[in-house]
Amino acid sequence: MCRWLIYVRWLIYVQVADILRARIEPGQLLPDRPVPSESQLEQEFGIARGTARKAIAVLREQGLVVTVKGRGSHVSPAR
Repeated sequence: MCRWLIYVRWLIYVQVADILRARIEPGQLLPDRPVPSESQLEQEFGIARGTARKAIAVLREQGLVVTVKGRGSHVSPAR
């Protein structure tokens, strides 16, 4: 795989994470409410499921999203 292609894919999941962050921070997505599922993100952005999974993982690492097996990903409770 070409080096630049890997970079472009990295940018896509970072861009999706940034868009979701922009929805969470002003309160468009409320605490304890679900974030869009991987399949919803696939359809909305035209991305692969793995890319959607990475975007959610970025938000999880930043403490904005909590993922519970069998329950999905939700916006972290207000601090």
